[in-house]
Amino acid sequence: MKKGEKRKQELLQIAYRLFISRGYENTSVDDMIEEAGIAKGTYYYYFESKEQTLEEVIGMMIDRETEAARRILHEDIPVEQKIVGIITSLRPAQEELPIEGALMQPENTVMHAKVKQKLLETVVPLLSEVVEEGVREGVFSCSDIPQRVRMLLVISNDTFDEGRFTEREIAVFIDVTEKLLGAAPGTMSFLRELIR
Repeated sequence: MKKGEKRKQELLQIAYRLFISRGYENTSVDDMIEEAGIAKGTYYYYFESKEQTLEEVIGMMIDRETEAARRILHEDIPVEQKIVGIITSLRPAQEELPIEGALMQPENTVMHAKVKQKLLETVVPLLSEVVEEGVREGVFSCSDIPQRVRMLLVISNDTFDEGRFTEREIAVFIDVTEKLLGAAPGTMSFLRELIR
């Protein structure tokens, strides 16, 4: 890693720690500069704004979560457990919730959309690989797997993203998932606990 990239990663780690300990809204650029022991110009050399820093911190979190999800792909466990493992590994850790919460603020709508897009780009190939394995094993029966997985993720995000949903919506989502993937009724009922 080049020196400049190393410095940027150090700044991201500082921002990550401060966003967790103080919250995004309560952390200023000056706080990050003071913690890093750098000049303001150095900070702005790497990041054009605090919002860009947040976006890159979230990108760093997604990259870490993706690595954990990739490891699950290679485990010798049933397809259903792989799906649970991947979805679970792509959730922020409890202490990271203040960072995720910053995305939900009205002023961060554009950033939220960008992060959702990055997650889709990351998750679709991972879950598609698991669904393909499920097709080979006879758990699922479908074609156009990446498109189906993408549709399920879009439906899931729009339905469950803000934490306001009903038991009926969970049941319908499970039914839609089973139909889209060509799974027997009840195959995906494990999703109920994941969603809750």
